[in-house]
Amino acid sequence: MLHTATNATIDLQEPAVAKASETRYLERPGGRIAWDVTGTGPLVVAIPGMGDLRSNYRYLVPALVAAGYRVAPFDLRGHGESDATFDAYDDVATGSDALALIEHLGGPAVVIGNSMGAGAAAWAAAERPDLVNGLVLVGPFVRNPPIGFLTVLLFRLALLRPWGPMVWHGYITQLYPGRAPADLDAHRDEIRESLRQPGHWSAFVKTTHTSHAPAEARLHEVQAPALVVMGEADPDFPVAKAEAALVADRLGAQTLLVPEAGHYPHAEYPEIVNPAIVDFLRRVAPHA
Repeated sequence: MLHTATNATIDLQEPAVAKASETRYLERPGGRIAWDVTGTGPLVVAIPGMGDLRSNYRYLVPALVAAGYRVAPFDLRGHGESDATFDAYDDVATGSDALALIEHLGGPAVVIGNSMGAGAAAWAAAERPDLVNGLVLVGPFVRNPPIGFLTVLLFRLALLRPWGPMVWHGYITQLYPGRAPADLDAHRDEIRESLRQPGHWSAFVKTTHTSHAPAEARLHEVQAPALVVMGEADPDFPVAKAEAALVADRLGAQTLLVPEAGHYPHAEYPEIVNPAIVDFLRRVAPHA
């Protein structure tokens, strides 16, 4: 069933933002994955999307920690503080990193994935159902988007150097069509600095070639309960509401639609998204 959040419920108090915690590293074949962990209680692992950082979850982490959860976001390969020395940067590689982190921290875990991170989360849930006891998929790419070859070609041309970094820096703003977070400019600058690190732009471009077919092929294997969170104005989908309905139907998931929000509803309207995710966690990963 589709559930739509309304702006009538918005609390305009400034939401808490996660403070930077100590970066830790997980050794993986080909390089290291950067992550951090905050809080105590049942484990939640959070995967950001392509071209973003684990600080994507800066508005969500404090709410989950306050609700009694241990939250571990990590940077994608070739993003943030993770290495750009890997051979693969796709959903399967990212999903395998998530599973390795869960095993390292002592699972099972609820896995939260945004954008491409949602495809990786779904693949991980199918691959190791014993390690994933719930999924939260935000603006999820769990299948290849229904767009034409010309659009894909133009996107890839737009990301060529020397103009590519500037194009991506500008495009990020379009993904927040609703109420942009107050620190969006600072967050974009953090992303830009990340992409300037040696090898990171090349790794990012490789990530843009990811096919979500491996994730879609395994959706029917996912046993974990799921919550799909979608901004109704998400510009990455032709019709965001329809995409949310399709993903929810494939997974038997609940859905939260956030009016006016784009690709990052958890950063645009945390006062709507945070309580819904906490409520979901309390049902699928209750405290002992």
